[in-house]
Amino acid sequence: MANIKDEMPILVRHEGDWVGTYTTVDNEGNILDKNESHLTCEFPEDGEYPYFQTNRYKWADGKYQEYKFPGMYRDKKLWFDTERIDGHAWEADDSIIILYFSYKDIPNAYIYEMIHLSSCKNHRARTWHWFKNGEIYQRTLIKEERKR
Repeated sequence: MANIKDEMPILVRHEGDWVGTYTTVDNEGNILDKNESHLTCEFPEDGEYPYFQTNRYKWADGKYQEYKFPGMYRDKKLWFDTERIDGHAWEADDSIIILYFSYKDIPNAYIYEMIHLSSCKNHRARTWHWFKNGEIYQRTLIKEERKR
């Protein structure tokens, strides 16, 4: 059986805790939303899933959300199918992962995310390109730093 740690070495470099800021903008660059984030990326040795991600979001007004994203591995891709999202990720080169996903509660929409890991492996830059009916309508800009 193929091993995610052997076949997706760039993804493995993302293991740990990441804190940062999400800023969502419209096509004109106007800020639509901004929040703090804390993501944990894990590769459990035991358990049903070879990858497990926990996303925590906090807004200035005190709003808080937390989501769990177990991932399956096959065909050199990481696959998600949760109550919230459906999608898959693959390695594009030695520092970039591409994630294609859709929110199950937003019809006719999908997102392409580019995740860039710095050469020191302690900084990430991520961008989400949001499409609905084939047209881009917003972007999310994410800057993160590794905490462990």
